[in-house]
Amino acid sequence: MKATIPQNAEVYESANDKPSEGDFRSDVKQIMLDIVKFFHDNDLPFTVNIYPFLSLYLNQHFPVEYAFFDGNGQTIPDNGKNYDNVFDANYDTLVYALNKAGIKDMKIIVGEVGWPTDGHKYATPKLAEKFYAGLMKRLAKDVGTPLRPEKLEVYLFGLLDEDMKSILPGPFERHWGIFRYDGTPKFMLDFTGQGRKIVPVAAKGVQYLDKQWCVVNKDTINLDEVGPDLDYACYHGDCTAMLYGSTCSNLDKIQNISYAFNMFFQIQGQDVRACDFRGSAMITKNNASVGSCLFPIQIVSGSGDFRISYVFGRFIVAGLILLGLVAAI
Repeated sequence: MKATIPQNAEVYESANDKPSEGDFRSDVKQIMLDIVKFFHDNDLPFTVNIYPFLSLYLNQHFPVEYAFFDGNGQTIPDNGKNYDNVFDANYDTLVYALNKAGIKDMKIIVGEVGWPTDGHKYATPKLAEKFYAGLMKRLAKDVGTPLRPEKLEVYLFGLLDEDMKSILPGPFERHWGIFRYDGTPKFMLDFTGQGRKIVPVAAKGVQYLDKQWCVVNKDTINLDEVGPDLDYACYHGDCTAMLYGSTCSNLDKIQNISYAFNMFFQIQGQDVRACDFRGSAMITKNNASVGSCLFPIQIVSGSGDFRISYVFGRFIVAGLILLGLVAAI
């Protein structure tokens, strides 16, 4: 059994985006050299997480097709090698960084690679399907990168969405799953890399809570005073699907509030106390979903009761204000 320390791809960089200029970042270079030396001395692999999606997220001018494996985008020539996708370029940037550290034969493992499906305009099931289809076909061919043409060792991230994960890196962080929270596949994916139009097998035996939703009570709600309740629901729930470019970004004001209320209600196990919000909410048996925007129903969990206390006072949720959620409605 080999030990390793997973690294994000941000620990190395290239001055001109060409892999041959790759080196460890100056501010972490010494510690990275120490880590690499330890790996080398103990015959350990270098594990790196590579996310082409982040190239799009962090740079609005990044060429979209260069994030995928279709070869439809630009090609970057570099020292006799040609790069038609950012995954290869990123991987080989690390290879050059290791070479400059005096380590030319260290095994590299891609510990995480994937594509999110919500929380950003480029985080969609359609683009995730495109990315994974290209990746699976590529891996099935047992071909590597221009500098390391041998078979790659790659691990996917992730299996399921994580609705309580921190969104400090971005709202998409809760939506890396190939499957939804209930084990339902989000898009077609052939793990064999043959390109078949099939979907992964869904989880079996999943049990849901009652078919009921928490929505706005139009007869009692005061829209001028609902802000703190909305903040509270989103802070303790998950409203990332409501943000710009996401699957629920086209809801109207009432639907936005209902979505937030329902997320909190479901996360709290459909406790009736979680659908009150000072009289602004009510429980309905009518499916509240709007078009492609799913208002989910919680699944039955055997993990215990982790519900929070119900305090609907006035407070500020700085993260939501920064994300512009309240202003958006």
